[in-house]
Amino acid sequence: MRLVIARCTVDYTGRLTAHLPEATRLLIHKADGSLLVHSDGGSYKPLNWMSPPAVFEQLELDEQQREAGIIECWQVTHRKSGDALRVNIFEFFDDNTYELGEDPGLMKDGVEAHLQELLAAQIERVAEGATLVRREYMTAIGPVDILARDAAGKSIAIEIKRRGEIDGVEQLTRYLELMNRDPLLAPVTGVFAAQEIKPQARTLAEDRGIRCLVLDYDAMKGEQVGAPTLF
Repeated sequence: MRLVIARCTVDYTGRLTAHLPEATRLLIHKADGSLLVHSDGGSYKPLNWMSPPAVFEQLELDEQQREAGIIECWQVTHRKSGDALRVNIFEFFDDNTYELGEDPGLMKDGVEAHLQELLAAQIERVAEGATLVRREYMTAIGPVDILARDAAGKSIAIEIKRRGEIDGVEQLTRYLELMNRDPLLAPVTGVFAAQEIKPQARTLAEDRGIRCLVLDYDAMKGEQVGAPTLF
């Protein structure tokens, strides 16, 4: 993993276009090919990013770029979609590379992990005719708890919590933003599933088009009769 703090501009081109004007930012280039652009705010959500599979290259500068003060130009291109993230660097403040090794993955607590297992086995609780694609579907920024498809074959990303709060909705939102850039998955809808969902989290989820699913843990274990409520 390469961590760079630099004064830069960032441009995303492809199915959408976005521009970040010149400022000091943290650039994270991972071994999987992804590039994430962070500011010193906004918590852990990147300002922009390119997910794998991607190709990183340092472009040769032309005279106009040099005159503008650019000292390096990076481009990360998605292998499938052709979308590109270009970073023009004007000044380096720090540049370090680390070998992190293999990561064992996120260890969930027992109830949350069991909820995931149960919902995967009872996926029609999410939607009639739904089918499981896989559990722990990996993205460039972490694993989505469950990836499923509805009866029409459209993708559903499901995030599972014991207690549904705003942080969980934000986490699912980031996954959806990333997954909807993948033409093999898009369009992807989201389901936020939990034993209890806080009112603020429900409001935020519904505002973003994310469905909320309340899970009855005992019923799913077969200890009680009943079904979850889908809002």
